Amino acid sequence: MSIVHPQPLRLARQYKLKWETTQNAYVLLYPEGLIKLTGSAGEILKRIDGKSSAPDIINALEASYPGVDLKQDVIDFLEHAHNKGWITRD
Repeated sequence: MSIVHPQPLRLARQYKLKWETTQNAYVLLYPEGLIKLTGSAGEILKRIDGKSSAPDIINALEASYPGVDLKQDVIDFLEHAHNKGWITRD
């Protein structure tokens, strides 16, 4: 099932997104450890708030980076994050 759907996305219950100064990056915390995110992954995940859908996130990112077509890259990452269990749809 495609992640591009009007349903809001949220982080799965066991994960917490946090800026980690010592890592100089966003990290995804979970009970067994952490995942250090790339800059683009952090930019995408920080927009997952339980209210925004994948199209909302794509639109927000493209507004922040005008002239850059980010749609497929964002979709690919969101599908990866969903397959890993990091995010869910409400």
